[in-house]
Amino acid sequence: MDTNLFERFAPVIRSLAAAELAGATTLTAKLSLAHDGDIEVCYAPFEYINTQARVVIVGITPGRTQMINAIKEARQQLDRGANTVSALAAAKRTGAFSGAMRPNLVGLLDCVGVNRWLGIRTCDELFGLAAHLVQTTSVLRNPVFVRGENYNGTPNMTRHPFLRTQLLTHFGEDAKALPKAVFVPLGDKVAEALHFVADQGLLDHSRILDGLPHPSGANAERIAYFLGRKSRSALSVKTNADKLDMARDGMTRKLLALA
Repeated sequence: MDTNLFERFAPVIRSLAAAELAGATTLTAKLSLAHDGDIEVCYAPFEYINTQARVVIVGITPGRTQMINAIKEARQQLDRGANTVSALAAAKRTGAFSGAMRPNLVGLLDCVGVNRWLGIRTCDELFGLAAHLVQTTSVLRNPVFVRGENYNGTPNMTRHPFLRTQLLTHFGEDAKALPKAVFVPLGDKVAEALHFVADQGLLDHSRILDGLPHPSGANAERIAYFLGRKSRSALSVKTNADKLDMARDGMTRKLLALA
């Protein structure tokens, strides 16, 4: 785990005013890491790697809210005199897949057998007693903003040179540190990025469990069908049942093969 960025930004984090910790516009300028045209990357303390993790849950990039929450936690840890590793671990844990998304994520992971592969009753334990088995991260580890808004996958990170460097440099470190873990991408754009990283030799394609519907509430129908709570005949035309069936079956088989 490379802590150079945290050590560089720790004095900045300690000096932030209350308004900046609440999200004032000057926060972005103080945390700026790099920019390219309309794209800006800001620092957030998300570099902690749980080297015991056997499953890695991968989002696209931290949003502004996640960035602020992590900075607040890091500030509290620094004010208490915590060491670098402890401060980074605490910042990483803050808000990880909390709220309404978490039950959906747990249900999807259990459905394909991640809990059985890990030897736990349910993947809900990953956010409690079995937290040592999970790493939460993003393919773009540091928050990315496009014209001031949270990055949503456009421009494509595997084709844009600036974003591709961010992907391979930081997420590549996570992948190399966790060679025996399985990686669960949340969304098609994250899955594409993971397979791109695997093409570079940093990750084994067989350990990418892609195909889960994104666990957000906006995907309620896809999640319900994937979990067997809604019949094919009751689906709207927007939901591709065949694609979901193939994804569920493929993920289950992949986990059985790894076991």
